Amino acid sequence: MLQQILTNTPVYVWAILAFLVLRGVIAMRDREISIGKLFIIPVIMLALALQSIVARFGVELLPLAAWTAGAACLTVLVFKFGGTRLTSGSTAGLVLVRGSFLPFALMMAIFLTKYVTAIVFAVQPQASQNPLFVALVCALLGIFNGCLLGRLASDLRYVRNMPQQAKDGTPASAAA
Repeated sequence: MLQQILTNTPVYVWAILAFLVLRGVIAMRDREISIGKLFIIPVIMLALALQSIVARFGVELLPLAAWTAGAACLTVLVFKFGGTRLTSGSTAGLVLVRGSFLPFALMMAIFLTKYVTAIVFAVQPQASQNPLFVALVCALLGIFNGCLLGRLASDLRYVRNMPQQAKDGTPASAAA
């Protein structure tokens, strides 16, 4: 059965997995990036999760409420209690991001949740009618998205509080 599942998986799914693994490995290393690039992974993973929810469960109250509850709780918790992973970059508009295993783990968790859900639907299409299954899948995706969104919110708080010179390159005296 496992062989059948793997061979029937569309090629684009393996391409998405390869992209996520690559991005996850990159995220494990310290790197200097533009502030705008902080949005890439959280936005991509948000889009993947919401696309999965809408495609599998429709625009219904239970799936969206479960996702929203998971995402909101974790966003707030990570924002409030998570530390910053940024420092000012070498030039204006750049930040140094400390490497972390967490983005890789979260990307794999979202991918695997979507993949396992697709397998469950292929084997038992009626799973979409089980409210517990729907709530669990959507809440998990929300929790994973919330971790990424909470980190992004923490990053943006750090950027907002950076000295003006580090943000745009203006001398400190000109910014005053």
